[in-house]
Amino acid sequence: MTGRSALVLALAIVVGVAAGIAIAWLTRPEPLTAVDGGADDTHARVGDRRPDFTHAGVNGELWRAEDFDGRPTLVNFWATWCRPCLREMPLLQSLAESHADRLNVVGIAVDDPGAVGDFVDRLGIDYPILIGTSDVRETQRRFGNPDGMLPYSVIVDAGGTIRWRHLGELEKPMLDAALGPLLERPAP
Repeated sequence: MTGRSALVLALAIVVGVAAGIAIAWLTRPEPLTAVDGGADDTHARVGDRRPDFTHAGVNGELWRAEDFDGRPTLVNFWATWCRPCLREMPLLQSLAESHADRLNVVGIAVDDPGAVGDFVDRLGIDYPILIGTSDVRETQRRFGNPDGMLPYSVIVDAGGTIRWRHLGELEKPMLDAALGPLLERPAP
């Protein structure tokens, strides 16, 4: 290879890499800059009405967002391959049991239905588990998590307004603080 050919090849590589970086930068999704705000109009924020959705449950039944209206609802997006998601499941089950008459707990899995069904059976999870892939990713985006990171949780009040969002593993003290005021209020 001559010096001129090597220079042309090196220049072509540099231009290709620069073009790739430019395309990646210009087409990147909007980052989730703050869990309690900062999203555009297609992503719900705290204080917004919860988005509608329809997803299949573990047993094939269809669930709609409005099925959970009338009581505060903790919506948790998760997957069987997500370690923090798995660690928080017993806490969610405990909440579902201890507040069964005042709180809806809903898990929405971004996963394979077979894997999810086997998993919730093994763990004894009895709160509603909804399943999907691209449709769940879209719901998650509309609930304020455009990057689809897991686990992601949202608390919706009895009237359907988003009151709290959290990206990351849930812990009992944070949930007690977020849910306390909602569980003390009578339902509308």
